[in-house]
Amino acid sequence: MKKFMDKDFLLKTETAKKLYAACENEPIFDWHCHLSPKEIYENNAPDDLAYLWLAGDHYKWRAMRTFGIDEKYITGDASGYEKFKAFASIMPYLIGNPLFHWTQLELKRYFGIDTPISASTCKAIWDKTSEMLAGEGFDAVSLLNKIDAKILCTTDDPADTLEWHLKLAADESIPFKTLPSFIIKISLADAENRMPNSAIIKKTNLLFI
Repeated sequence: MKKFMDKDFLLKTETAKKLYAACENEPIFDWHCHLSPKEIYENNAPDDLAYLWLAGDHYKWRAMRTFGIDEKYITGDASGYEKFKAFASIMPYLIGNPLFHWTQLELKRYFGIDTPISASTCKAIWDKTSEMLAGEGFDAVSLLNKIDAKILCTTDDPADTLEWHLKLAADESIPFKTLPSFIIKISLADAENRMPNSAIIKKTNLLFI
């Protein structure tokens, strides 16, 4: 039986394994991510695993909502541990979904923990990761350095001032580039407020996503 989530867990053929081995140590050029340029510049360290994983990950939010998790435990006022426990409770049902794979890989690669995440294991995982996050090496820049990131493209509103990108570009101590990319994700009301004379908005009833 193969080890849980080893480096070959998605590779079914010898050719696939050889191709992965040839490029596994290449640097990261990420053309689309949801990281905050502000948090990268301020070099924030996450308070806990809930902040690191659940504070802004809409993929995890969508999965939790699909399973009927109360919004209190998604974007509401529940504690960090309560939110993580709620997410952990649905993890066994996500096997086969990329969300399961990348969550377990992050746990393994950043924390050295290969325990399957579930309601029964979440307390031990929470305690261990909280202990590690209180130490060195888990600030934003260090985490990105660990994966040898070279270029990160964040998703930004076209109306963004890009002030944090300008600060990042001017900071020579940060060893990778953080570049803006644009995503239109505004409501019709927002669009009308920003572009009140737009003929397209007036003649259509589109939601910009």
